[in-house]
Amino acid sequence: MKTIDVHTHLLNPNVRFERLFDKIAVRFFARGLGVDSERLHAAPFETYVEGMARSIRDSRYVAQACLYPVDSRLDEHGREIHRDGTVCSTSEDVLAVAARYPEQFIPFLSVNPRRPEALDLIDEYAEKGCRGAKFLQNYWGLDLNDERLLPYYEKLKEKNIPLVIHIGSEYSIHSFARFERIDMLDLPVASGVTVIAAHMALGRINYKLRFWRNLSRDPRYFDADYFELLERLRRHPNLYADIAAILAPLRARALRHLAAQRDIHHKLLFATDYPVPFPVRFNSYDLPPATKRALSAVKNPFDRYTAVMLRYFPEDSPIYSNHSKVL
Repeated sequence: MKTIDVHTHLLNPNVRFERLFDKIAVRFFARGLGVDSERLHAAPFETYVEGMARSIRDSRYVAQACLYPVDSRLDEHGREIHRDGTVCSTSEDVLAVAARYPEQFIPFLSVNPRRPEALDLIDEYAEKGCRGAKFLQNYWGLDLNDERLLPYYEKLKEKNIPLVIHIGSEYSIHSFARFERIDMLDLPVASGVTVIAAHMALGRINYKLRFWRNLSRDPRYFDADYFELLERLRRHPNLYADIAAILAPLRARALRHLAAQRDIHHKLLFATDYPVPFPVRFNSYDLPPATKRALSAVKNPFDRYTAVMLRYFPEDSPIYSNHSKVL
């Protein structure tokens, strides 16, 4: 079985691991990515790109990955006000990496709609080969139901480009929680553009006092937006969802429940959210300890993620082929 990972990220080309915390964490980060920690610290971007391309090339399950940039935060006048030093890369950066490794990467664009030339940039990047668009509107502080964005959605629809929208918690970058709720799908879906809701609307910390409920496998304690997303997937033919970063503990607890929702499996897309780290041995899903130990021993990060997914979605599941509907 071979599939396409529809959700991975390129790091900022100027990324550095210089803080004391970074110098400690980079060793664990490198181990999860299957790269040398000293080289990752010395030449982070190049080591990251080479390691990612090699892991895809050698993967038993993942043939290619959709590679995402993340545009910077802009003000209402289109002026840059923040560019995250780890997460933000440009569409040009992604196109350059995809040109180096065309068999491994499918380039996506990320154009903040506040850019005055946003529509022209969509035309340009689509012409250069970008096959999808990525929004991180919760980082941008952007309300996706602003009707001024309709020409943007219509342009994506015209170009037959799917739009990936982050729905659910965000912990890797500063974000505005009100812009990551399920209602951010309203206008994009209504516009007719193909929308991919990323992360299954899971992962929010809903219980501060009884914290264990945030890790409970009891559906009563799941995010309300998750159940709303399931219903929207049933109603809207142009709405899909990916399982990116579903192995984060606040999301992994829902795997058995999601696997049982077979009527919407034709709307789910396989995705990892690489390089977001994920635990295998110590996680909130319901696999036996011996199985977790065996899965954690898988070296290739894409194969390790897939090996867990195969415990819930067997090889004949449509989640591994649904990418053909949106790409």
